[in-house]
Amino acid sequence: MPHFYAECTENIREEAKLPELFSKVNQALADTGIFPQGGIRSRAIWLDTWQMADGQQDYAFVHMTLKIGAGRSLEDRQTVGEMLFALIKAHFADLMAQRYLGISFTMEELDPVLNYKSNNVHNLFKAKK
Repeated sequence: MPHFYAECTENIREEAKLPELFSKVNQALADTGIFPQGGIRSRAIWLDTWQMADGQQDYAFVHMTLKIGAGRSLEDRQTVGEMLFALIKAHFADLMAQRYLGISFTMEELDPVLNYKSNNVHNLFKAKK
């Protein structure tokens, strides 16, 4: 953990530049020092069917979710949330200036007991330290 999801309407697939956003998000999360780098993942979920508002315009939206493991303080979660949303808004600023676009972001803390994982990537980053 953390895992970053971007649900994005198909009509902005190229303009959204999600690989660039994911690179920025992953680096920002690693730079916080509160998440293990080997657990950081970003992914896109492309929506080919949607309706937004009255459906009369070529609307688009991106809804992003950051899922994190339990145990970080509210202060740390707020700091990360505000930092990521500022990064997200900056990333989409030009696109928002060109078209109707909704962006939203939420953070979810996963249950500390009912959350199962297995990951050998962590060993790579532990060895580098």
